[in-house]
Amino acid sequence: MIRGFKALDRVLRGEATRLPALRDGNIDIPAGLLIIVLVILGMVAGACTGVFAVITRYHDDPANAMMGWEQLLASTAKVPVLFCFTLLVTFPSLYVFNALVGSRLNMRSMLRLVVAALCVMMAVLASLGPIVAFFAVSTTSYPFIKLLNVVAYAIAGALGLSFLLQTLHRLSIAQMNEVPLDAEVVGETQVPPPYPTPGALERTRNRAVDPRVRTIFRIWVVVFGLVGAQMSWILRPFIGDPNKPFTFLRERESHFFQAVAEAFHKLFSW
Repeated sequence: MIRGFKALDRVLRGEATRLPALRDGNIDIPAGLLIIVLVILGMVAGACTGVFAVITRYHDDPANAMMGWEQLLASTAKVPVLFCFTLLVTFPSLYVFNALVGSRLNMRSMLRLVVAALCVMMAVLASLGPIVAFFAVSTTSYPFIKLLNVVAYAIAGALGLSFLLQTLHRLSIAQMNEVPLDAEVVGETQVPPPYPTPGALERTRNRAVDPRVRTIFRIWVVVFGLVGAQMSWILRPFIGDPNKPFTFLRERESHFFQAVAEAFHKLFSW
């Protein structure tokens, strides 16, 4: 377990995605351990999301407190499932997009990279969990806490997908340039300069990526975001409406974006 969190630390610090490590098209991370870390962090984030149900239901009627705990346990289980199902639905399209741009990443390496990106998302989301729990304890506004969670998930998703895009850009650069652009000439040979360890989201300087590559992967990012948003709607509730009885899954109706718009309207309407 400790090895898994050490591997996540290497991913967050950018040590696992340095240019020399990507030159052969390999992602040197233990995917199995990172999946376990992903599930643990997802459970932490889900538990923080479910705190609102426990506090609200106990405050309104202590006899209904059990439904709040049921919602917390359900949210704890649903968050890892949400990201795993989204990965399952969107991974084939990412692999095809990656193959179209001529990447050397095989399916196994591609899966490792996506798992690392999801771990980045989960790390960010779990780090925001105490903030979500704090507001859950200090407010009774269901629309507000719903929008707060949407913002937290959006931030985590944006940073995780930024990590994925930046790593794919570095991979393209590492494969296009057998010798770095800023290599020094020693005698008649070119000696590559020492590589500093850039951050996981730091842009690679003095190196450009084909705009078509950026466009293709940005399209996939939009696809991932849409699928993830609708998947969260299918698996709802995550927070739990205090005016409704607990249910593990609700009936299909409307869609995610309409629900966000309605919550925004209820929060700011007079």
